[in-house]
Amino acid sequence: MAERPSLPRLIDVAKAAGVSLATASRALTGSTGVSAEVAAHVRAVASQVGYVPNSHARALAGGQASMVGLVVHDVGDPYFGEIARGVLRETDDRGYLALISQTERDPRAELARIRALRAHRVTSIVLAGSGYVEAGTESDIAAEVRSFTAAGGRVAVIGRHHLPVDAVLPDNAAGAATLMRHLLGLGHRRLGVLGGPANLTTVEDRLAGLRTAYGEAGLDWREVPVVPGDFTREGGAAAAARLLRAHPGLTAVVALNDPMAVGALSWLLNAGRRVPEEISVAGFDDVPVARDVYPALTTIRLPMVAMGRQALELVLRPPARRRT
Repeated sequence: MAERPSLPRLIDVAKAAGVSLATASRALTGSTGVSAEVAAHVRAVASQVGYVPNSHARALAGGQASMVGLVVHDVGDPYFGEIARGVLRETDDRGYLALISQTERDPRAELARIRALRAHRVTSIVLAGSGYVEAGTESDIAAEVRSFTAAGGRVAVIGRHHLPVDAVLPDNAAGAATLMRHLLGLGHRRLGVLGGPANLTTVEDRLAGLRTAYGEAGLDWREVPVVPGDFTREGGAAAAARLLRAHPGLTAVVALNDPMAVGALSWLLNAGRRVPEEISVAGFDDVPVARDVYPALTTIRLPMVAMGRQALELVLRPPARRRT
């Protein structure tokens, strides 16, 4: 069997460029002590010979990594897909790579992902996804984050409150209140809610916004049926089936994310219900698929791509100097 050709090494670049190994390393990592002309020459030679820097070895040598970690609840959820798109746009602009993993809304898995990223010497991590209603659920995560940041790591979160780091927080309560006021303005009074997993703060915040606006209209929130379900299309269809079979006279269904709303819409149409003439369906987030379904969803728009970019900017921004 023929041996595989060996990949070009840094020493091969140095020899081909006629410079020392140290100069080649500094030129390719952008370090000081190398003129612009020499650095350009070394990079050109590296490209010609097909040299690819070993970023992991560089991280071990220099204590820094050109990778960032992104931990999401569900890579198949369009909400997290849009956030990831924002993160990846920013990493591309800055010359970083992103390691993406998911937790399926399991705090134990989230803790394991953070520890794995630390083991790979990733120094910047974005955690995207709701926190948990019971603060004790993420106490181990909070301790790990504190240990990581104390060691010089940077963490930012998207959509959660309780971790002691920078945060990008969509105003879920205000958005839900706006949605409820819109539906009430259309004359709906018999509404039901597809609530999502009950242990998530995002669900709690969105329900609080709906409840506030409903109460402001002089209505009794206790009359609104709320059915929990998975934050998925399938979860929305199953929850809609339970809700509408128990309350067939509803005129509007509010799902606390768009995949659930799409699932509810599909179930209603398959059940022969006329949408929106007989019953309206509303969602939350305005993921891309919400614009393509028919009839179109009423939904609350969140700037998910911008949220991803902003979170990455936070973890890559140099720490503010403290005044003494």
